[in-house]
Amino acid sequence: MRKMRALGLNTLCTYVFWDLHEPERGKFDFTGNLDAAAYIRMAQEEGLWVLLRPGPYICSEWDFGGLPPWLLSTPGLKVRTSDGRFLEAAAKYLRKVGEQLAPLQITRGGPIIMAQVENEYGSFGHDHDYVKAIRNAIRDAGFDVTLYTSDGSGKAELDGGSMPDSPAAINFGQGEQEKEFARFAKSRQGVPRMCGEYWDGWFDHWGEEHHVTAPEEAAQGVEWMLSRGISVNLYMVHGGTSWGFMSGANFDGSYQPDISSYDYNAPIDEAGRPTRKFSLIRDVIAKRSPAGTRLPDLPAPLPTIEIPRLELREVAVLDGLLGKAVPSDHPLPMEALGQNYGFVLYRFGVSKALKGLLELTDVRDYAIVSQGARRLGVLDRRLKQHALEVELEAGVPLDILVENMGRVNFGPRLVDDRKGILGHVTLAGSTLTGWENYPLPMTDLSHLRFASSNPKVPAFFRGQLQLSSLGDTFLDMQGWGKGYVWVNGHNLGRYWKIGPQQSLFLPATWLKQGTNSVVVLDLEPSDHRTLAAVKDPIWLTPKS
Repeated sequence: MRKMRALGLNTLCTYVFWDLHEPERGKFDFTGNLDAAAYIRMAQEEGLWVLLRPGPYICSEWDFGGLPPWLLSTPGLKVRTSDGRFLEAAAKYLRKVGEQLAPLQITRGGPIIMAQVENEYGSFGHDHDYVKAIRNAIRDAGFDVTLYTSDGSGKAELDGGSMPDSPAAINFGQGEQEKEFARFAKSRQGVPRMCGEYWDGWFDHWGEEHHVTAPEEAAQGVEWMLSRGISVNLYMVHGGTSWGFMSGANFDGSYQPDISSYDYNAPIDEAGRPTRKFSLIRDVIAKRSPAGTRLPDLPAPLPTIEIPRLELREVAVLDGLLGKAVPSDHPLPMEALGQNYGFVLYRFGVSKALKGLLELTDVRDYAIVSQGARRLGVLDRRLKQHALEVELEAGVPLDILVENMGRVNFGPRLVDDRKGILGHVTLAGSTLTGWENYPLPMTDLSHLRFASSNPKVPAFFRGQLQLSSLGDTFLDMQGWGKGYVWVNGHNLGRYWKIGPQQSLFLPATWLKQGTNSVVVLDLEPSDHRTLAAVKDPIWLTPKS
C-alpha cells in the first residue's frame, strides 16, 4: 500500500473472494489472512480510499471466478442468473460481507467510497433481473455508497452489464484508451468517465509465452486519461500469486489453465518490487498532481535471499493420503465428493486381463493412468485427450489420478466446470462399473510416511532448508516435472516443465530462521531430487 502511495495512487481497488470466505456452505471465515475489515482499515491508515468489488463473481483469473465450488454440487443450479438458489446463496454471502465491511464506508467515517455490482456481466449474459437482484442484495447488506458496474465498452456489453441509474466503468488494455472511450461515448454521453480496469500487463496460461507489455505504452495510456479528467484503475498495480490450487482457467475452443504466478507484468512485480513501468507511471502522475504536491518516497526494498541447492532425500507415496473410498457405479465428480480443489483417485478392480481403448467421457483436467507400478499414460484436457490404448493384467487395480488444474473463470463455460471424471469410462467399448473414489484435497500432508526410498511416481519428496537470515526468494523448479510445493505447510502453487513459469515465489513471511520443511509433489518420472532458490523469477519459452 505504501508503494501504491509512492506511485501516486489515492485509492485501493479490491475484490472480496466468496470462495475463500465461505469454503463450505454456511461456514464463513473472516479471520487471519481473510480479515477483510482489517485489510481495509489498513488502507485507510495508509491514506487510501477503497473501491470495493464484492462480486459475487470476480473473474480475476481465479478458480471459478471466486464462486464457491460447492455451488456445483446442486444439480441444475445456474450461477450468475436469476436462479433462486444462486441468488439466495449470493445474498447470504453478501450479508456477511456487509456485516464486516459496511461500517467502513465513507458515509460512516471509513474509506470505502464506491462498491461494484457483479463484474463484467455484459460479457456473460443479459439477465437484467439478475443484475438488479445483486444490486439490491448489496444494498440490503448495508452498503449505501455509490454502486457502479464494470464492463467492456461495446453497446452489447454495457447494455448487458450496466444499470441506467448507476455509473458504468469500462475495462481495456494499454494502447486502447482512445478507441474504447470513443465506443463508450456512442452509448454514454455527459457522464463521468472511468476506466475500471486498465490492463497494464496480462496473465499467462501453461504452455504459452510469458506476457510482457511495453512500459512506455502503459504510461502513455495513463497520461492520456488523466489529461482528459478520466479516472483510471490500474489492473494490476500488483498481481501477486494465486497460491495453492487457486489459479483459474479460460476456455477458447480448448481448455487454458492459468499459471500460479499472477505477476501480470504489473508496475509492482510478484515479489513486491517496483519495475520500470512503475517509474514511468509515477512520473506521469507526479506531473498531473496539483502544484506543490510531492509524492511519498518509496519504502526501503525488502530483503531477498538465495538458497544453495539441497537434496530432498525423503520420499513418500501418494497412498499415504488415501482415506475411506466412496463407492459408486461410475466415477463421481470432485464436487459430488464434497471436495473443492486438489485431486481425485479413481480405482477400478481388474478381475481378468483386459486390453483395448480406454476412453473417458470427459477428463477434467489432467489424468495419470496407471496399474500398479506401470504408468500407462496421461490424458491432458488442454490437448483434448480422452483415450489411450491399454493392456491390463488381472488382480491389479486400475488407477486414474485426476488433477483439478483450475475451474474456468470467464465466459459461458464457467457455469458447469466440474472436476474429475465426468460421465462413463469404457474399455474396448464396454462400460466399466464399480469404482472407488478417493478424494485427495491435499490440505493435510501430516499422514505421509517419509522414508529413504525410490518409489513410483507420483510421490512426495521432502528436505530441510537451514536458514540464518530471511528474505523473499523464488524456488528454482527447473529439472522437476509437474506438481506442487509446500514450504512449512504453505502451498506455493503449481510448477510444470512446459513453462512459461519455472519458479515459485516464496515470501519471507513463510520462512523462519533455522529449519524449514520443503515438500515437493512430483507427478512425472524424473531422477531430479534437488532444489535451490534465487532472487528473481525464471521464465522460459514453453517446450510444448
